[in-house]
Formats: sequence, C-alpha cells, structure tokens
Amino acid sequence: MMIDLALERKGKRTSLRFAYERMVNAGYTGRNQAEVRKHIEELAQKGIPGPPATPTLYPVIRRALVKDPVIEVYSRETCGEAEYVLLIENENRIYVGVGSDHTDRKLEEWDIPRAKQICPNVIGETVWALEDVADHWDELTLRCRQVVGGQEILYQEGKLARLMAPRELMAFVRAKVGAPLDGTIIFSGTMAALTGGFVYGDTLSADLTDSQLNRRLAFEYDVHSLDGFK
Repeated sequence: MMIDLALERKGKRTSLRFAYERMVNAGYTGRNQAEVRKHIEELAQKGIPGPPATPTLYPVIRRALVKDPVIEVYSRETCGEAEYVLLIENENRIYVGVGSDHTDRKLEEWDIPRAKQICPNVIGETVWALEDVADHWDELTLRCRQVVGGQEILYQEGKLARLMAPRELMAFVRAKVGAPLDGTIIFSGTMAALTGGFVYGDTLSADLTDSQLNRRLAFEYDVHSLDGFK
C-alpha cells in the first residue's frame, strides 16, 4: 500500500510517496518501567488487563492508516494518544512522523488486538528523516491535547527520552516479526496520561517538537461517533 506524505529537510518540503507492507502498534515501551506500570494501572482501572510481558506488539491492518481531519468511530468510548511513528523504507532510510493510535477502549476490555483494528491509526502529513534528529533524539518533545465540550485539556507531554529509542524499538519489532523491517510502519507506544485516565475528546491534536532545529510536526482530527442511533 502507499501513503502520500511530505518530507521536511533543511527548511524544504518535498513530496514523499511511502510504500508499506506491514504496520504494527507497539505498547508499554517506556524506558522507565515504573512509568510503564503506572500506565498499566490506568488501564486496569478501566477493566483492561495488563500484558504478561512488556513491551508488547500488535499487528494492525494496513488500511487502518489515515491522515484524515475527521475520523469515524463506533463508540464514544474511544480515544487516541500521541506517539512517534517510524516509517522504515529500509535499514538506512527511515522517516519519523507523529501519530495517534486511536483505540476503542470498551472493546479493549475484552480483546486488545481487535480494539486496535476497529479505529484508525492517524498520522500527520509531514515527516522528518531519522538521521536528521538522531543526535538529539531524546530532547524531542511529544505533546497531546484533547478538546472536551469546548475545553482544551493537556493530555500528554514529555521528552522522547521517556520512550524506547528508534533502533531499540526496531530491534524489538524485528525479533517479534522474524523478518526484515523494509516497508514497515511502527507506532511507538506512548506516555502515561497527565489526566490519570482516558479522556474521550471531540478533537485530538498532537505534535512533536524539535527545539534544536526549530521545527515541529503536528496534526489534528475531530472524532465522530456512530453510537447516536436509538
């Protein structure tokens, strides 16, 4: 499959048509396992069982990848979260984006892999080359906001030093899939919510900020649920 994106390098934007054969969502990828445990406890409070081991990996159908400004979901009990995204053309050509693994939290109580399929993976349109940010990766800042009833809430914020680094994440995924990662898209997993639990917003926005190169990746989407029928 293909997705049309824009590559930003040295202040210039060029078109990028990325071909991918596989997409996976990683989970519980924090470098600090105490923070990982906090996230697992958040999920447990919602009835979502923790995994037997961390980190984890879930395959996702490729057609779930979108960059739409509006997504449709079945239930109001869904929400996304900010993640970095690796788009691996090959081992030497890797792009970095920002995305949201939008998930049906009610279904997640019963079947996490299926909950990953029923909602889309949203990605921002612009990406960077990994090699351009590799030397200051840990200083990049990931942030997520949600709008609920017209009020904006800061949902997540932190440095990428809190998550597995790209090469470490790739090694984990490669070991799990048992194959080269050419044509693979990896959603990185995320940080614990600042709210202490899920927020089911009407709008989600996320950004990845590179203060050293003075640039930012960002996207926003509205959430429309289909559960309003009587």
